[in-house]
Amino acid sequence: MARLPELEKRRDLAVRAVAVLQREGLEVSMSRLAQALEVKRPTLLYHFPSRSHIVEIALEDLLSEQAEFVLKRIAEHTHPIDQLYAQLCAVHEFHRGREERVVFLSQAIATSAGTRMQAIIDVGNRVFEPYRRAAADRIRQGIRDGIVEPCDPDALIALIRAVTDGLMVQRVMTGLELEPAHELLWNGLLAPLKKEPEAS
Repeated sequence: MARLPELEKRRDLAVRAVAVLQREGLEVSMSRLAQALEVKRPTLLYHFPSRSHIVEIALEDLLSEQAEFVLKRIAEHTHPIDQLYAQLCAVHEFHRGREERVVFLSQAIATSAGTRMQAIIDVGNRVFEPYRRAAADRIRQGIRDGIVEPCDPDALIALIRAVTDGLMVQRVMTGLELEPAHELLWNGLLAPLKKEPEAS
């Protein structure tokens, strides 16, 4: 297993390499990429045998940073429905102003992943699946505790995930303001699922 400093070096190289690829294009040679990063080509190839490996590490870094940001927002709430809404809003807040980075990584995945596409998809699942399971478990517990209306927790989490991703794409493509959509989702779906604890 790689030592922590080496993992940090690899992550830093990936983030810097993506910036170069974004500036100079996905077809830039690995020699030119190494030159721009001020490392030797064999060093670059040691860490990243292909561009798709660079994209994979950069994506994992971005998603890990996103997860940390979102978890802080979720921790500000105690009701599972409030936590779910906080998650949706926090993802969109995290990416505001960084849309170009998300779009570029998506394009890079589509054009350079090749046979590594599944590995790159697995990065997202590896980062977020535990949080999705935890969110669904909080909804289940809320139903048992009588503070969430009966519903299908897994379907609810899947719907929130689809809305989260879909609205982000809309903002990138059209500049859509997301607050009205957030408000509609809250008033139409989430608020009706929220129950206050019964007085004992």
